[in-house]
Amino acid sequence: MIFQSIKMALKSLKSNKLRSFLTMLGIIIGVFALVVLVSLVSGATNKITDSINEMGSDMISVNIFDSDEAYKKFTINEVLDLPNQLEHVGATAVSCQSVSVASTKTKRIGASLYGITPSYFDIQGLKLKYGRFIMSPDYDNHTSVVVLDADAAIELFGRENCVGETMKLDSHNYLVIGVLDTNGSKDMFSMILGGIGHKMYIPYSSLIRLTSIKSGVDSFVVSAKGDDSSVTEKELTKYLKDRYDNNTDLFFVFRQSQISDAMDQITGTLSLLLGGIAAISLLVGGIGIMNIMLVSVTERTKEIGIRKAIGAQPNVIMLQFLVEAITLSIVGCLAGIVLSWLTIQVINIMADVSFGLSIPVIIVSVLFSSGVGILFGLYPAHKAAKMKPIDALRFS
Repeated sequence: MIFQSIKMALKSLKSNKLRSFLTMLGIIIGVFALVVLVSLVSGATNKITDSINEMGSDMISVNIFDSDEAYKKFTINEVLDLPNQLEHVGATAVSCQSVSVASTKTKRIGASLYGITPSYFDIQGLKLKYGRFIMSPDYDNHTSVVVLDADAAIELFGRENCVGETMKLDSHNYLVIGVLDTNGSKDMFSMILGGIGHKMYIPYSSLIRLTSIKSGVDSFVVSAKGDDSSVTEKELTKYLKDRYDNNTDLFFVFRQSQISDAMDQITGTLSLLLGGIAAISLLVGGIGIMNIMLVSVTERTKEIGIRKAIGAQPNVIMLQFLVEAITLSIVGCLAGIVLSWLTIQVINIMADVSFGLSIPVIIVSVLFSSGVGILFGLYPAHKAAKMKPIDALRFS
């Protein structure tokens, strides 16, 4: 009986193509808005999360604000000895940032120059594409070596694999020993935190000689031992409070995973907001379905009377019109999903991204559309079911 009702509903849609399309338009727009907007937000969230994970989600950075000589900065040995003093600190590395001009015979570019110690590579979660990273002998001997990101290598040398080439940093010669795998994209978070240009890494001891940075460490990074980096953050914060007599204005501790937590909250709220807007569109579409179903009941009053006269039960009549309303809603939903997929493919091609449809959102849109069909089809179906045969046959 349900199959026959679906067949009759599809036949009714086919016989009134324009009217059916206009009726489904609200559902199509609602589903399109829901699927596309939430899928784009989900895709952007995943992309940002991947970037955060590449930076090392268990990394904690520490900055010291040395405003008083009584509160001295850390020494290199103190930083490197932290894993022996703190239970939940896995590894430590010095990290100092400066701005430099990198150049070859034919090219000059701005660069964010990082003076680091060898452990920085693993703590930050960097990936090498060519060559090697900075090692302990490079730091101990103040070696003039540099590791570039892939974009910087292409800008300066016209190719990624430039290991063995020589370049200048502020008029000093440096040997390229490695190229990082940056997947052809600049680090968004380095720009947010004040970085400019391309990333380049040299030994911390070499950076001190290259720039006017004073001795003493005012920034370093540590990795968390275990799965919960918040425990390491609390332990490190307590250690710094003890060191600086509870003067929290003299230091700043930042846990990398806080960015991910904040992004989850922002995108979750944004998804709910966009989903709510799309839901309103679906409800408006549902009102359109109710309107056209009431018209359909009026147009087919004699048909209802004939069917009841030959023995059709009210629940059968009700099921027929209810299935027709649900069919309108589902067909509109499927059309909206197809349109959403086409739109996302166009966005992927034009913006050179790789967004995809969010399966949970598609499931929600199908269920919500079905619910809209039932909710707004129930009254017209009930109106048709309670008609008296004699009144329906006399209708003109």
